[in-house]
Amino acid sequence: MISADQIREHMEVRAADGTHVGSVDHLDGPTRIKLTKLDSEDGKHHLIPIDWVDHVDAHVHLSKNARDVRMQWATIN
Repeated sequence: MISADQIREHMEVRAADGTHVGSVDHLDGPTRIKLTKLDSEDGKHHLIPIDWVDHVDAHVHLSKNARDVRMQWATIN
């Protein structure tokens, strides 16, 4: 399990297929990552569960491919 304290603001978030899916805005509680809207194609914030994180190094790497991430993330204004 990934510890939320490994995730920092402005880290790049990459899908399992290596695709850039966003940048961390901040943690939204203990279980979700809020992505920046400035880095979003639709200009909205998106939320992804920390459970999707495979590992963290200089980037946040997800265990899902980009298509699945975009289909399953929550969208907020």
